[in-house]
Amino acid sequence: MKKTMMTSATGVIFALAAGSALAAAPADWSKVAETNITLLYPGVSPVEWITKGTEHGGARVLRKGETCAGCHSEEVSSMGQLIASGSKIEPTPIEGKAAFIDTKVQAAHDGENLYLRFTWTQPAVADAGQMDEANPVKIAYMLEAGDKVELAGQGGCWGSCHGDARTMPGAADTKTKYVKDGSLANGVFYDLNQWRSGENKAYDGYVAEERVMEGGQALISAEGKLEDGVWTVDFTRKLTGGEGDVALESGQTYNFGFAIHDDSSIGRFHHVSLGHKLGIDAEADITAAKQ
Repeated sequence: MKKTMMTSATGVIFALAAGSALAAAPADWSKVAETNITLLYPGVSPVEWITKGTEHGGARVLRKGETCAGCHSEEVSSMGQLIASGSKIEPTPIEGKAAFIDTKVQAAHDGENLYLRFTWTQPAVADAGQMDEANPVKIAYMLEAGDKVELAGQGGCWGSCHGDARTMPGAADTKTKYVKDGSLANGVFYDLNQWRSGENKAYDGYVAEERVMEGGQALISAEGKLEDGVWTVDFTRKLTGGEGDVALESGQTYNFGFAIHDDSSIGRFHHVSLGHKLGIDAEADITAAKQ
């Protein structure tokens, strides 16, 4: 995939400090383990398409417990190319849309706070129609505990993607992401943190019976910068928060997925990871070790 650098914002730093003082992130990120994760452009691939089996052959093995990454980890970029081109499950392809984004993820903790860093090269800018004029780039990650959300353990945040949600073909603009049988009281939800470049703002929310972008108590800060064509975004959150926040404990693993909205895009027109595991002092796809 050909990539070009976005130079107009080079060196500009955006930040949010949600608390009175920032927590102490790792002094040297080069000493923190890196996990390379490729995000693909997903087109129209809600959970209904994934699980019904008439078009997606993986539905059968999903029912047997296989994960999306277990089948597709070696072909994420080629899947993105097929979809972004309009050859499959994308009725309205966008000229020049990046098929995939290679991302580096790092994680660490200090016993009180989790630190996450995401790094990626800015792809060539496509003509996406400026869906979100205020925010050229957004990045969000979601956490889930206990496999209470259907498909969370197999597909990451795909359990919140439904065919009747906004930006899906024929869907109402008022329908947000949601999860089947979503309930904070019953622990059936995703913890959601998002950072928006243009608004210079981060959001701490959740996805249950609907998506709620604010009200969480775990997020401390989010900071992003574009430098020499490379984005670096850091999140700092408490290991434990309040309602809508997944409590993180040493020795445990959690379902994890993230997405990048490039080209001022919204809704399904993002790039998204397959399902992964985040471990706190535990072996996982991404391990946050104590610093």
